[in-house]
Amino acid sequence: MTDAQPDRPQGAERPWLRQYPPGVAAEIGPLPHPTVPALVDAAVKKFGDRAAFENFGVRLSYRDVDHLSRDFAAWLQQGLGLKKGDRVAVMMPNLLQYPVALFGILRAGMVVVSVNPLYTPRELEHQLQDSGASAIVIFEGAAAVLQQVLRATPVRTVVVASVGDMLGLVKGTLLNFVLRHVKKMVPAWSMPGAVRFPEALARGAGLRFEPPAVDTEDLAFLQYTGGTTGVSKGAMLKHRNVLADVEQVHALFRGTIKEGEEVAVAPLPFYHILALVMNCMMHFSLGSRQILITNPRDIPRLVKTLDGSGFTFFVGVNTLYNALAHNAEFARLDFSAVKVFGGGGAPLQLAVAERWKRITSRPLLEGYGLTETSGAATINPPTITDHTGTAGIPTPGTEIEIRDELGNALPLGGTGEVCIRGPQVMAGYWNRPDETARAIGKDGFFASGDIGQFTSEGYLKIVDRLKDMVLVSGFNVYPNEVEDVLAAHPGILEAAVIGVPDEHSGEVVKAVVVRKDPSLTAEAVIAHCHANLTGYKVPKQVEFRDALPKTPVGKILRRELRAR
Repeated sequence: MTDAQPDRPQGAERPWLRQYPPGVAAEIGPLPHPTVPALVDAAVKKFGDRAAFENFGVRLSYRDVDHLSRDFAAWLQQGLGLKKGDRVAVMMPNLLQYPVALFGILRAGMVVVSVNPLYTPRELEHQLQDSGASAIVIFEGAAAVLQQVLRATPVRTVVVASVGDMLGLVKGTLLNFVLRHVKKMVPAWSMPGAVRFPEALARGAGLRFEPPAVDTEDLAFLQYTGGTTGVSKGAMLKHRNVLADVEQVHALFRGTIKEGEEVAVAPLPFYHILALVMNCMMHFSLGSRQILITNPRDIPRLVKTLDGSGFTFFVGVNTLYNALAHNAEFARLDFSAVKVFGGGGAPLQLAVAERWKRITSRPLLEGYGLTETSGAATINPPTITDHTGTAGIPTPGTEIEIRDELGNALPLGGTGEVCIRGPQVMAGYWNRPDETARAIGKDGFFASGDIGQFTSEGYLKIVDRLKDMVLVSGFNVYPNEVEDVLAAHPGILEAAVIGVPDEHSGEVVKAVVVRKDPSLTAEAVIAHCHANLTGYKVPKQVEFRDALPKTPVGKILRRELRAR
């Protein structure tokens, strides 16, 4: 782990520079903002009463976000007595409360622990224990999950947010009633002492906020990932890491997206690194109006939200683009204002990209990155007219080498591990120095675990993965974790997990099982996994075998299972 950046190769060794739009430099200059609080202050001063975030038709201005996040920061600081560097978890879908809590935590000098609101009790317990989170802001639909494990975690303060909290008395009350009592989407929960989000804001409004000294090298986020192994661990992202990625993406798009002009749709959740950087951070700094999509799986509602919105920027994943491309109402929308349709999280399928272009007359701009690189490492430039079938070109200030098994850089066109160096690369894994040393070399290159190659024009093509990770709709599934859950079933002797192609989600999880109990059914295996894993990690296919292929030393050969 090192912040030092050795000299980069000369331009002749970086053919992607020739693909940069006119005026885009090879490197980014000094960051415009040293910290996220500084970014927030600058945006509020510049864009004031302009709408910043919109959800269910209700808008918050930049000034609203300023005073509400300050109130929340004051409550954390003065009301709870939390200090700079304390970890605060955020476990919500995209709601207006999300940026308020997010910016409030960071303005108080604390660290955001991003948590998927679909986690099971087991997954949530691990992340809260590992991060040492002192408090959590949680969507009420997930509160029952937290209730089951709260006593086993270091969390001492629970803030519960409802969908309607910030939508006004009439609309908010009605929506909360429908979700709780009509659609039954909020399981019963009870946590004595839990504070409702509006109450936390009200208390904070009566307290004096004292901004701590936050430095560019301070930790801003713990973003959990399996990394290059199956153990879930927190990628430590400093303020400068995240803000560097914001600047790198903006640099490539500076001629396309303009300050104070954009309407950016946010269908991907802010707890995902792609949406956090590409939407929440970048577009707040640009004075954009961001439309928060709470449930992107509700395609009819999403299409209705897009209709007439005048949206100009949209970043999604292949599965979402595929669903929209097959929706008749979506095809009737007006796309004349759209400047960017971006894709990441998982490879974009060519058939989807081609159908998208026919419907919208706009190409899909695919990108590539990881949690450990604060999001984007490569993006297709906005000057392309058709999907390139690649993950794009390295962003300004990013260096990528393709390396062989011995760590040697391969010549252009060679196939090997994608290794990334740049200001956006994480500081390391939280409390895991050994894992950090394995992932980040002394030269500052992060070994991604993905296999790729550069085209002669400098476009990166991801051709395979070193790790056995399965990509389901842009989310990582690590076989070791699923196999551990399967092994806990009394009717299973052995199990291996692989990914298999799926036209809807890219891949799905398949479990290959050797039974201990001859009467064990696939339905029972799946039910067991549902009780212990988030939905996208649960096997969609179960195959029973008499034995699993293994090496002479007994290691299960997943690659042989995939080949079959």
